[in-house]
Amino acid sequence: MMRSENLLIGELTIEVTRKKNLKNLYIRVKPPEGDITVSAPTGITMDEVKLFVLGKLPEITKVRDRMLSQERQSKREYVSGESHYLWGKPYRLQVIYEGKQRKIVRTPTKIIMTVPEGTSIDSREKLFIEWYRQELKRVLESVVSQCEKKTGVHANEFRVKNMRTRWGTCNIDKRRIWINLQLAKKPAECLEYVVIHELVHLLEKNHTHRFRALVEEYCPTWQEAKKLLSTMPLDYMEKGDTDIDDE
Repeated sequence: MMRSENLLIGELTIEVTRKKNLKNLYIRVKPPEGDITVSAPTGITMDEVKLFVLGKLPEITKVRDRMLSQERQSKREYVSGESHYLWGKPYRLQVIYEGKQRKIVRTPTKIIMTVPEGTSIDSREKLFIEWYRQELKRVLESVVSQCEKKTGVHANEFRVKNMRTRWGTCNIDKRRIWINLQLAKKPAECLEYVVIHELVHLLEKNHTHRFRALVEEYCPTWQEAKKLLSTMPLDYMEKGDTDIDDE
């Protein structure tokens, strides 16, 4: 059974959770409010946790400040006039209520959503998410092919997940890579950077000097892509939102 208690360091309140099967300490800074949590083995004292957090404080503060300063869009209601991004470009949404069909069409300047009269916000949101998923999968296939050719590395599987804190993750044992659905809203070079980043993990597990050198070799523009990911507006997020797996 897990138990939690709070640790106060300066003005920061850190939630410390004890877990039986853990061998090491882990820190997370959670969006959207920069809440800090520490997962710790049951045998470690609070003083040891405090020393660990103090040692990581500059890094924690940097991540938290960046998280709090990055712009987020207001809550989307999927109504006419809203701005929605696709591949780094903002489009004006137009919603048409007619017939029984549910579809989304993109024009050079607009995204046109057609749904039956009375369709709920939740249903409009689900339609939009599914459209983004199809857009991402359509582009992902060719990007993966190019990136695997560049790196000489092949993953067994690429899947899509609507993630809140990571652009991509890699299960090294299963050679499975997850790509964040939100990348459909960013410029295509951001998707290429994330795919290469995750493929390189299959060559070098951790973020070592070798890892960074390989990313630089296969994706020379990675710094520009990373900057776009850290400066472009993020989606609205409520506290406690969780990741959604691909269906």
